[in-house]
This record gives sequence, C-alpha cells and structure tokens, in this order.
Amino acid sequence: MIAFKNFALRRGERLLLSNVDLTLHNGWRIGVIGRNGTGKSSLFAAIQGEVEADTGDIDVPNRVRIASVAQETPALEESALEFVLSGDDAVHRVIVAEREAVEREDWEAVAEAHLQMEALKGYDATARAGKLLHGLGFSADTHDRPVKAFSGGWRVRLNLARALMMPSDLLLLDEPTNHLDLDAVLWLEQWLLKYPGTLLMISHDREFLDGVTTHTVHLNDNRVKLYVGNYTQFERQRAEHLRLQQIAHEKEQAEREHLQKFIDRFKAKASKAKQAQSRMKRLEKLQGTEAVRAERSLHIEFPEPVKLPHALLRVTDSDCGYGDHVVLDNVSFALEAGDRIALLGPNGAGKSTLVKSLTKEIPLLSGERGAHPDLRIGYFAQHTVESLQEGRSPIDHLSDLAPDASTQVLRDFLGKWNFPGNRAFESVDGFSGGERARLALAMIAFQQPNVLMLDEPTNHLDLEMREALAEALSDFDGAIVMVSHDRHLIGLVCDTFWRVADGVAQPFDGDLDEYASWLRTRDNSGDGAKKAGKPTPVAQVEPPPPSAAKPRKVNTHKLASAEATVAELESQLKTIDLDLADPELFNADIDKANALVAERSQVAARLAQAEEELLEFYE
Repeated sequence: MIAFKNFALRRGERLLLSNVDLTLHNGWRIGVIGRNGTGKSSLFAAIQGEVEADTGDIDVPNRVRIASVAQETPALEESALEFVLSGDDAVHRVIVAEREAVEREDWEAVAEAHLQMEALKGYDATARAGKLLHGLGFSADTHDRPVKAFSGGWRVRLNLARALMMPSDLLLLDEPTNHLDLDAVLWLEQWLLKYPGTLLMISHDREFLDGVTTHTVHLNDNRVKLYVGNYTQFERQRAEHLRLQQIAHEKEQAEREHLQKFIDRFKAKASKAKQAQSRMKRLEKLQGTEAVRAERSLHIEFPEPVKLPHALLRVTDSDCGYGDHVVLDNVSFALEAGDRIALLGPNGAGKSTLVKSLTKEIPLLSGERGAHPDLRIGYFAQHTVESLQEGRSPIDHLSDLAPDASTQVLRDFLGKWNFPGNRAFESVDGFSGGERARLALAMIAFQQPNVLMLDEPTNHLDLEMREALAEALSDFDGAIVMVSHDRHLIGLVCDTFWRVADGVAQPFDGDLDEYASWLRTRDNSGDGAKKAGKPTPVAQVEPPPPSAAKPRKVNTHKLASAEATVAELESQLKTIDLDLADPELFNADIDKANALVAERSQVAARLAQAEEELLEFYE
C-alpha cells in the first residue's frame, strides 16, 4: 500500500502537485494520466525516493520491491540475454558465481550455488528472460548479441524486458508502449494482466489503458483524483462529475444572488435587520463551488490537397527489400483517393519496408510502380522527429519548405498546430518529444499532400494530441497508409486492413480483434516466430540477414521427443539436487559428493542444450 498525506511537490519554482491525499492498494493496476507537464513522471520519482516532497508525506513500505525502466542503456559488451537476466539480481549473482566456480573447478562452490538457486527457485530464469525478449520482438539469433550492437529503440525494449524480469511488488512503467509495434503491445498487455503485484503506468494509449488498468489516477490543476475503472470508465465518471459540479455551481450562484438581494434590500431596516444578519451568515457559509473551466481542446488540421486525382499510386507484381534480400514477394498494391489503410503484421515482417517502397525511399527490387503526375506524398517515418535541425525554430523549418512565404503566413499556420506567438520562434532544442512530433506533422501538413504515409506517428504524443490527430486524419480528403501500435487511432481512422506476414502483403478481411486472435493462433502454432521474419534489431541494419533460416514446418514426432528429453533431464537434475541437499554428504563421503557435483554440471549442460533445441521448436 502506498499512501500520500497532504503531499505537495515542486520542480524548481513550479508547483506540480498540492494537497494530495491518496491511498493505493496492493494488486491494483493503475493508469496515471494527465496532460504533459502535470507531474506524472515527477510523481514516479517521488515514489522511488529520487525527489523529496515539498510538504506532506509519502508512505512506501520499506519491504516493497520496486521495478522501473531505466532511461539510459550504456554500450555494454554483455549479451542481450545476460542483460535481461541481470534484472533478477539475486539469481544472476548465483549464475555468475556458479560459472566462475566451474572455471576454477571448485565443486563445493558449485554445489553451494545450486543450493542457492534451488532456494531462489531460479532454474527457469534463463527461459523467462528468453520469453521476455521473444515477446518484445527479439528473434532467437539476437539474444547473444552484445547490448552495444542494438540501436536506441531496441535498447529501450531491452530496458523494458529487464524491468519485467526484476522480482517486484511494485512496477512503475512510464510510456512502456513507445518504441513497440502493435504485436509487442498486444503481448505486453497480456503479460501485465498476469503481473501479481501493484502496477503504476503512465500511458497515452487509451486502448492499452482500457485493456490493463483497474484504477485511474488523474493529475490536473495541481490536484490528484482517483477513479475506479479503466480509461473509458474514467472519462464517463469525470464527465458526470463535471456536469454535477456545474449544476451545483449554478444552483449556488442563484442562491447567492437571492441572499444578496435580500441583504441589500433589508439590512437598513430595523424590523428586518435580524433576518438580514442571518442571511449574511448563510452567504458566508456557502462553500464556493467552482465553475467548470472548459479545458482548451487542441485542434489541428491537414489542409485540403491542391489536387486529388482518383487513382494515386499502384505497384504491380513487385518484390520489396534491400539489395539482394527480398522482404516482400510479389506485392500488388493500389491506392485511391479516400482509402484508409492500416498495415498490420508481426514485428519485422516488412510493414516499414512496404511504406518505404511506396514512397520510393527504397527502390523496388522488381515489378512496376505507377504514380499519378499530381501525386504528393506526406511521409512521417519513425526517424522524422530526429531529423529536425537543432538550434532552429519552427518558423525556420517552414521557411525551408516555402522560402517565399511571408512570416505572418507561417505564424498563422503554426498557430493552428499549437505553436502560438513567440513559440514559433523558439529553438526546437527545448521542445519535448511530443512538441517535436507535432512540428514534424505540421511540416507535412504545410505541403498539402494528397497521400499520407504514417509510420508510427503517435510516439511521444499525449492523449489530447492523439485525439486531435485522429480527428484531423478523419477529416483528411486524401488517402492514408498507416503503421501504428495505437489501436484507438487505427480504429477511428482506418477502414481497410492489410496484413504483412510471411513475406506477403495482402488484404485482411477482419477487424483488430480478429487480427489479435490470428496473432495468438500464430504464436501458438509452433513455427510462428520463424515465419514472422523476426528482425535484426541492430543499429544501421534494416533487413534481416540473407542467411536467416527459412520458414519450416515442425516435425511433431521430433517435438515430442525433445519434450521427453527435457523432462527426463529435469528429473535427473532434481534427483541429484535432492542428494546434494543432504548436509552430511560432504562430511561423510567427499568423493561421492564431488562425483555428484560433476555429474550435475554435465546434466545441467545437457539440459540447457535440450531446452535450447526445444525452444527452437516452440518458436
């Protein structure tokens, strides 16, 4: 249980939270929501003891084990699997101790390590770490690669996997779905539903919040309010609360007016003085219910395209990929005015490759691409935000696109994208990730495209901006092709789905729920991971290596044999561990003890190999 008592928090001179009285109970899964800058991340820092309360107290029991996602990952030499495994510090220390003892041939130390591992129930730790990596999109052939070989987005996933690996009573997740694709988001949602501890999660993905949370904490106007239920239930409760508050305010104002009129009329009359005095006291006691202040809603828009031909873009019998490596085979794809297409598919299956092929960022390996002469594509890629120039302002960025446009025209346009007044002249260096993403989208809108190609446009965007983007895209007259992990955005904007999987891009006759069902069936089918074309998540390496294993069917007889081998070796290991657990063994017969230790090491090695082979079947 976490308790806030008259809690207040400042960052510098700015008051973030005040008069917070709140109790969070064990086992709750809590969504922490609020506009950017309301203090969500600072609240997490206070729970972890990284910042002190300005006033009041926060009570977090000393025995509570807290896990959170690290913000940075150094360029480490250790493997991805080892990095994630180290999240379970106690088990990892025993594994390292055993490894060092085996190298020294210190069999007593090896036996002691096994006893400690048994006590920690940590024999499945390596398998758990592998499952976390697999669920977050890491193919089996990347588990042994050093952490330093992964790009920034993949290191974020490694940090998340490491946090999930930590034994914890309280899990703090700050925007965990950023840098994940839809498949990884669906997997994480299911993992969190099984998490036995207390979860506090900051997220701007309303579908994800709806799927996971049982309670909602809303930060607004320096205050914190707890609601029972997920995000949708919070919205309903808050709307009703605001409605009742406004009714109470209007009723109180009417009573104030009535009392004041009586006082003004009769306070000078001796016969009515006593009654006037009584009404003055009543007026003073009215609690002063605040009027509901309408929150300024964000509104953006994509201007009407200059020209909007019906047939915009077509690729026919095309192979898409890189160099000699074909990612998607025999693609035929047509885009017409008004199309709203979402690309769905497992991680690394080629969604971004298809988008890049459509935009001509990469050439087709074969086939034909036909485009209308008036085609104008607005392309938002995952790296678009990083391409903004440091030290330059929004006005500078738009001026590069339209050198002859007047400053007033550029300011008016930026004002529509919530860069009003002097904000248009501020350097992007001080912009948040959400502000940078908004500017990147504004630059695309400024060019009046008739086709929008959007690859994960919601990363860094808060709930308000996501709603505004969904509304703007719904009103857009041109065509849209979108890759996104935000199911709410996809559901509001897109009416057609294409599934990209197994080297093929084709229409998907179903909705997002049916896609999630297909994905679960695929994951349980035995060869799903192999068929998914898992990526090589390494810096500057886009496609999977040409030597990647081809999709293959599973031999059920070999699978059953592998399972039996693992079960037999586990049984042998358990018998040896029971013998080694006898405290008198090493005193009574040291030779037998040493022989058992050596035998256990051999069986454990065989088991590890057998489990690896079985994992390949499961993948």
